[in-house]
Amino acid sequence: MLTSLNISNIVLIEKLNLSFGSGLNILTGETGAGKSILLDALALALGARSDAGLVRHGCDTASVIAEFDTINENLHEILDANGIDYDDVLIMRRTLNSDGKSRAWVNDIPVSIKTLKQIGDELVEIHGQFTNHTLLNPATHRNALDNFATAYDSSNIKLLEDVKKSYEKYHNAEKRLKELNEMLEKSASERDFLQHNVSELQSLNVRIGEEEELSNKRTMMMNAEKDAAILTDAINALNPRGESLDGQIFSVAHILQKIKTEPNPYQEQIDLLYETAQTISDIISELKPNEVDVDNLDAIEERLFAIRAAARKHRVSADELPQKLELMTAQLNAIDNSDAELKKLKTDVVQKESIFKGNAKKLTLSRQKAAEELRNRILSELPDLKLGQADFKIEITPSTPSSAGCDDVLFMIKTNPGMPFAPLHKAASGGELARLMLAMRVVLTSSDSSHTFIFDEVDTGISGATASAVGLRLNKLAKNSQALVITHSAQVAGFADRHFKIEKSVVSDKTVTRISEITGENRLNEIARIISGAEITPEALATARTLIKV
Repeated sequence: MLTSLNISNIVLIEKLNLSFGSGLNILTGETGAGKSILLDALALALGARSDAGLVRHGCDTASVIAEFDTINENLHEILDANGIDYDDVLIMRRTLNSDGKSRAWVNDIPVSIKTLKQIGDELVEIHGQFTNHTLLNPATHRNALDNFATAYDSSNIKLLEDVKKSYEKYHNAEKRLKELNEMLEKSASERDFLQHNVSELQSLNVRIGEEEELSNKRTMMMNAEKDAAILTDAINALNPRGESLDGQIFSVAHILQKIKTEPNPYQEQIDLLYETAQTISDIISELKPNEVDVDNLDAIEERLFAIRAAARKHRVSADELPQKLELMTAQLNAIDNSDAELKKLKTDVVQKESIFKGNAKKLTLSRQKAAEELRNRILSELPDLKLGQADFKIEITPSTPSSAGCDDVLFMIKTNPGMPFAPLHKAASGGELARLMLAMRVVLTSSDSSHTFIFDEVDTGISGATASAVGLRLNKLAKNSQALVITHSAQVAGFADRHFKIEKSVVSDKTVTRISEITGENRLNEIARIISGAEITPEALATARTLIKV
């Protein structure tokens, strides 16, 4: 529901803040006061094409902000796809520059005009001089009929669900059969390729984690080989010129031991030399390099490189090779068992197609029954709306199977006897179309509708009882939703839940349009003005009192 509309610098509107409520919101005013400007501004906020001529003379920028307090289910996907946060409130903002460029935001998130229009079409349906009537789009007719059928027969919900689920199963079975057929077409050339690769991977028999394990072992063995060389160099350094260093030190100690002086003055050094010689001897005996199994290292490297080569060949990681083997084995088995699998899938498709077509046929019968009921209800509305010569029917024709069944639905109308039926969007125009849309919406709109309906020109060419009938139906439509109606009819205005008056005046040599809600005597005087013109007569006031229904 539209809760507020803020307009700045749109044609004759300098600054305007309006609050709307649920039910029937009527807007009246003298011709030329600016009623169409209000709709132009709202349409701009809903994603209509921009027009630099809407910017007020002398201003660089115009803006419109429309706030809605209800978000229907269809909007969630659009909002989520565009990263727009929401909590049952949508604020749609549009700015327009004098050069014709415009920008748009929804809940302060920048959006394209296309996205703005997508959202706007879900929130508001405009009838009259605009062209975005939902029901004029044949693509909406099937869904409208199904919603109507569900409203008076809740079992239709299960029927629609059965059709949707059975179609998905049928469609998936067809898809699997198509994939198998495509694979079999290539199987002759691919079988040898698959067999070779399966045999190769089976022979390799890679374990998950094996590549890392082999890589670690290879690194460890290569380090051990390098360490052995280093140890050999160290031992050689301890045996310069082929003579052991410990033996040389022992020899020095023995020579010093021969000194004749008693006590030997070098005994302390002699003992230290013996001790050092023994220490070096112990170190040399412990510096024995570990032998590296070269053959084992070669085997590890060979397997590691084979695994990595296979991974590169199949464009997967080494740990994904077992999964790749499983997939190719399944493909090979499918080829080898293709006849049995093909027969099984064909049988599955036939069975699922039969179930789907059975459900679709039931849905078609339900739609045909609902179509007749809808036709009767709409036809019963037409005479009071001065459309008694019109006829309406719903054409249900076979269509390509889909999750919605096997039917195309098209609303058909003829406005005069003797004329052929034609699609809804080609058969009526102006006020006639607006009244026809009103009749359809009164019948079709469900009790939980969150739509805002806007009607312009709905009272064109009518008066008296017909105008009263229009007002009554607008009020009925708005009971479960919201309707904004621009009218020149006192009878229609009398049914308003809220009444707004549009006035044009000159302030400081500038023409401005103002809109304000009127109640009580002001509302009575406005309805009397519509009846009698500029001069409000006692008779007009008396008639106005009889017309005010709310």
